[in-house]
Amino acid sequence: MNEKPQTPQSQEPSQRISEFKSTSGFKRIFSAFFYSIEGFRSAWKNEHAFRQELMLVIPGIIVALLLPVSGIQRLMLITVLVWIIIIELINSAIEAVVDRVSLERNPLSKNAKDFGSAAVLLTCILAVATWAVILYPLLFS
Repeated sequence: MNEKPQTPQSQEPSQRISEFKSTSGFKRIFSAFFYSIEGFRSAWKNEHAFRQELMLVIPGIIVALLLPVSGIQRLMLITVLVWIIIIELINSAIEAVVDRVSLERNPLSKNAKDFGSAAVLLTCILAVATWAVILYPLLFS
């Protein structure tokens, strides 16, 4: 009953499709994997915060694997660490796009970068809180 009325093709706004948009199927999955590897390489090469956080996350994951905690607790400890890397990659992407658009100082550009930075900070706080809650009984029992 709530169907949209049909409109002729000529009245619909045209949507531009990026020439970089990938194909479908197995080729897309294969290409996406290699684009992701390039993303990691670029982040390692160009993003100081990514390298610093990875240097904390990797030992943290090793420690989490060695701790005498339950499987779900171990998963939570590792998950919050991986989230730091995920959010840092998204933050770096935001910063790259903002810089690509313009290197001029602009309040909206500052907001975008600050919002990304705040997301990383909140993720770090979540990681510290999660580790504290799980490790407190081990350290003080």
